[in-house]
Amino acid sequence: MDHQNLELIENIRQQFDNTPFPRIPLEQSPQDNSEFLYLHNLVTAYYFRNRRVINTEGKVILDAGCGTGYKSLVLAIANPGAKIVGIDLSEESVRLAEQRLQYHGVANAKFYALKIEELPSLGLQFDYINADEVLYLLPDAVAGLQAMKSVLSPDGIIRTNLHSSNGRAGVFRAQAAFKAMGLMNGSPGELEIEIVRETMEALQDEVGLKAFTWNSERAQDEGWIMANYLLVGDKGCSIPEVFGMLRGADLEFISMVAWRRWELMDLFKDPDDLPPFLAMSLPEASLEERLHLFDLLHPLHRLFDFWCGNPDRTQAFVPVAEWTQAQWREARVHLHPQLRTSQIREDLSNCIDSQTAFEISRYIIVPTLAPVAIDSTMAACLLPLWEGPQSVVSLMQQWLQIRSQIGFNLESVSDETVFEEVKELLIRLEVFLYLLLEP
Repeated sequence: MDHQNLELIENIRQQFDNTPFPRIPLEQSPQDNSEFLYLHNLVTAYYFRNRRVINTEGKVILDAGCGTGYKSLVLAIANPGAKIVGIDLSEESVRLAEQRLQYHGVANAKFYALKIEELPSLGLQFDYINADEVLYLLPDAVAGLQAMKSVLSPDGIIRTNLHSSNGRAGVFRAQAAFKAMGLMNGSPGELEIEIVRETMEALQDEVGLKAFTWNSERAQDEGWIMANYLLVGDKGCSIPEVFGMLRGADLEFISMVAWRRWELMDLFKDPDDLPPFLAMSLPEASLEERLHLFDLLHPLHRLFDFWCGNPDRTQAFVPVAEWTQAQWREARVHLHPQLRTSQIREDLSNCIDSQTAFEISRYIIVPTLAPVAIDSTMAACLLPLWEGPQSVVSLMQQWLQIRSQIGFNLESVSDETVFEEVKELLIRLEVFLYLLLEP
C-alpha cells in the first residue's frame, strides 16, 4: 500500500479514536426495535435469497467496522445463539464495543483491533458479515470485499453498503468546501466541528449548500457533523461501479436490503401506459441497469445498501405464488422472528377484541411503501404462529373455526374457499417477509 493510502488509513483511525462512532448511550438497547433487528437478522437475508428458514444457533457473525459496538449488540439480539465477532481499525472503538456488549450481558462476543484486509489472520469462517458504513472509507473497496469473501462460508451472506455519488451529492460538496478551508487535513476534531457549525449557521438559509444539506435541529450532534461534513476518506460511486466492484471480488449481488424501495416502475405515473421506447426497453433491462436508472432518475437513497454472497450458491426455489395445491397443503408457515414478541401478540389480540385492523407494518415498515393492515378477524387465524411454525392446513382449520365462532354462513363455505382465503393472506404477507413459507 502506498504512502498516501497509509496516511489516509492512519487519519481515519485517529478520527474514530478521537470521536468514536456511533455515539449511542451505553445503556440503550435495540431490544424493542423490531425493524432494526429484522434488517440485521440472518434469517431475513437467507430467506430472501433461498426461500428457506435458517436457525441462527451456532452461526458465526462478523461485524466488520464495528465502531462502538451498537450494531454488534443488534446482531447479537437479532441472531440468538450466534457468536459475534467485531473488528475495527480504532482501538478505542473496540474497547467501547467490548464494554457495551458486556454491559448488556452478551457473553459470546469477541472484538479485535484489526483492518478488514487482515481478516484471514483470525482463522475464522463467517455465516454472515455485516460491514455497515465502512466500505466507502477503504482506499480499495474491492480489496475489502475480497478479504470478506475469503472468510465467508460457502452459503454465507454479506450485508454492506457504499455511498451513492448522486444521493449524497450535497454532502460531498460540503466536504469539498471544508477541505478547501483546510478543516480535513489530518484528523478533524472538536475545533473543526465547531467551525463547521459556525460556518453553516452563518450562511443565509437560501444558500444551496445550507438549504440542501444542513439540519439546524441536529447542529449540536457532533457525531452527525463528523459522519457527514468531516468524514475523512468518504467517497461515493454509481451502481455500475458497485457491480464492477462485486465482479472484481467474485461476489454475486443478491438484492438491495430495502428491495421494495428500489422498484423502477414505481417512479412512473402509470406503469401500464409507458411511452413506447420505455415500454419496449425496460422489460429487457438487467437488474443492474434498472437500479442504475432508478438512481439517476430519483437519487433518493444515500446508501447502496445490499446483500451479496458467493456466486452460484442461491438455492433453487419456486415462488409461493406459483406453488401447486399439493405444495400448499404440505407447507409450513413461520412468523418472522422479529414479529414473534409478546407485545406484538398482545397488540394483535387487542385489535381482534376491538375489531380494528391490525397494522402489521407499524413494527417493520422497511419492505413496504405503504401501511399494511389485515382485517382483525382474518388476522386471528395467525395467532398460533406466536407459539411456533404451523402447517398451512392447521391455519386453514383455525380460520374455519373462527368463521364458525363469529357466525359466518357455513353452508356456503367449502374447503376450497377457506383454502383460497388463507392462501391469499399468506402470499400477501410473504411478499414483505413478515411470514416465511417453506414447502
